[in-house]
Amino acid sequence: MAPDPTQEQAALVDAIADQARARGMSIGVAESLTGGRIASCLAAGDDAGTWFRGAVVAYAPGVKFDVLGVDRGPVNRVECARSMASGAVRVLAADLAVSVTGVGGPGSDEGVPAGTVFLACADTSGWTVARERRFGGTPAEVIAQATTACLRLLAECATRPRGCA
Repeated sequence: MAPDPTQEQAALVDAIADQARARGMSIGVAESLTGGRIASCLAAGDDAGTWFRGAVVAYAPGVKFDVLGVDRGPVNRVECARSMASGAVRVLAADLAVSVTGVGGPGSDEGVPAGTVFLACADTSGWTVARERRFGGTPAEVIAQATTACLRLLAECATRPRGCA
């Protein structure tokens, strides 16, 4: 069971819900590292049934490749996050989607140090933005920080004109 959203996460979801409703926009998620935490936060948002399309929890690389259309190869990279977000827009028929992949720890994976997280947002025009972040702490702390970072990115992107960087 996922922990309840933090106050910051709940405030971000409120902002996302407000923007989605005001703009008639649907939201989707593609998650790996966070294992459904972002979707759980969004599903708790006001009127989520009107704007939240759902999520693909693509923990295994094959799901990223086969469902979301990520190119085969390492999955702990910014290009994977971009492809996951674009894939979520397509698969979920969402106007806007956020994605996350990375290494929670405690050790490295694919030569990428623990705490390295890649997140992206994409819309139906083909526009994407991606970021790399480094978080410290236990795997659970990295997941919590990555969840908040994705909600921040989604809230930011939901306020931008579609197709604008």
